[in-house]
Amino acid sequence: MNYKLTQHAKDAIIKRKVELKWIEQAVSFPQHIEQDATDSMLEHRMAVIPENESRVLRVIINPHTNPLLVVTLFFDRRMKGKL
Repeated sequence: MNYKLTQHAKDAIIKRKVELKWIEQAVSFPQHIEQDATDSMLEHRMAVIPENESRVLRVIINPHTNPLLVVTLFFDRRMKGKL
Protein backbone atom coordinates (compact mmCIF):
# COMPACT_ATOMS: atom_id res chain seq x y z
CA MET A 1 0.00 0.00 0.00
CA ASN A 2 1.35 3.39 -0.99
CA TYR A 3 0.57 6.26 1.38
CA LYS A 4 2.20 9.20 3.13
CA LEU A 5 1.77 10.24 6.78
CA THR A 6 1.47 13.82 7.98
CA GLN A 7 3.56 14.75 11.01
CA HIS A 8 0.33 14.82 13.01
CA ALA A 9 -0.42 11.22 11.95
CA LYS A 10 3.13 10.15 12.86
CA ASP A 11 2.72 11.71 16.30
CA ALA A 12 -0.68 10.01 16.75
CA ILE A 13 0.81 6.60 15.88
CA ILE A 14 3.35 6.95 18.68
CA LYS A 15 0.96 8.49 21.21
CA ARG A 16 -1.84 5.98 20.59
CA LYS A 17 0.41 2.94 20.00
CA VAL A 18 -1.06 2.19 16.59
CA GLU A 19 0.57 -0.42 14.38
CA LEU A 20 1.09 0.42 10.71
CA LYS A 21 -0.67 -2.79 9.65
CA TRP A 22 -3.81 -1.53 11.43
CA ILE A 23 -3.71 1.72 9.43
CA GLU A 24 -3.27 -0.25 6.22
CA GLN A 25 -6.20 -2.48 7.18
CA ALA A 26 -8.50 0.50 7.80
CA VAL A 27 -7.44 2.27 4.61
CA SER A 28 -7.43 -0.75 2.28
CA PHE A 29 -10.33 -2.74 3.74
CA PRO A 30 -12.54 -0.30 5.65
CA GLN A 31 -15.68 -1.61 7.30
CA HIS A 32 -17.22 1.86 7.13
CA ILE A 33 -16.45 5.04 5.15
CA GLU A 34 -17.73 8.55 5.90
CA GLN A 35 -17.13 11.84 4.14
CA ASP A 36 -15.63 14.52 6.36
CA ALA A 37 -18.27 16.97 7.60
CA THR A 38 -16.18 20.08 6.92
CA ASP A 39 -13.68 19.16 4.18
CA SER A 40 -15.01 17.37 1.10
CA MET A 41 -11.47 16.27 0.16
CA LEU A 42 -11.21 14.04 3.25
CA GLU A 43 -12.62 10.58 4.04
CA HIS A 44 -12.90 8.76 7.35
CA ARG A 45 -12.15 5.07 6.99
CA MET A 46 -12.88 2.77 9.92
CA ALA A 47 -12.04 -0.79 10.87
CA VAL A 48 -12.38 -2.93 13.98
CA ILE A 49 -8.96 -3.94 15.30
CA PRO A 50 -9.37 -7.32 17.06
CA GLU A 51 -5.78 -7.21 18.37
CA ASN A 52 -6.63 -4.05 20.31
CA GLU A 53 -9.73 -5.09 22.27
CA SER A 54 -11.86 -4.80 19.09
CA ARG A 55 -11.59 -1.03 19.20
CA VAL A 56 -12.53 0.93 16.06
CA LEU A 57 -9.65 2.72 14.36
CA ARG A 58 -10.72 5.84 12.46
CA VAL A 59 -8.18 6.93 9.84
CA ILE A 60 -8.76 10.27 8.14
CA ILE A 61 -7.25 10.43 4.67
CA ASN A 62 -7.09 12.52 1.55
CA PRO A 63 -7.67 9.91 -1.16
CA HIS A 64 -7.23 12.49 -3.95
CA THR A 65 -3.45 12.74 -3.50
CA ASN A 66 -0.89 10.35 -4.93
CA PRO A 67 0.18 8.68 -2.78
CA LEU A 68 -2.87 9.09 -0.56
CA LEU A 69 -2.27 11.17 2.55
CA VAL A 70 -3.06 9.94 6.08
CA VAL A 71 -3.98 13.12 7.95
CA THR A 72 -4.74 11.72 11.41
CA LEU A 73 -6.05 8.67 13.20
CA PHE A 74 -7.57 7.67 16.51
CA PHE A 75 -9.52 4.96 18.24
CA ASP A 76 -13.15 6.10 18.07
CA ARG A 77 -15.02 5.25 21.27
CA ARG A 78 -18.32 6.39 19.72
CA MET A 79 -18.12 3.62 17.11
CA LYS A 80 -17.36 0.71 19.47
CA GLY A 81 -19.92 -2.04 18.93
CA LYS A 82 -21.41 -0.33 15.86
CA LEU A 83 -19.33 -2.04 13.18
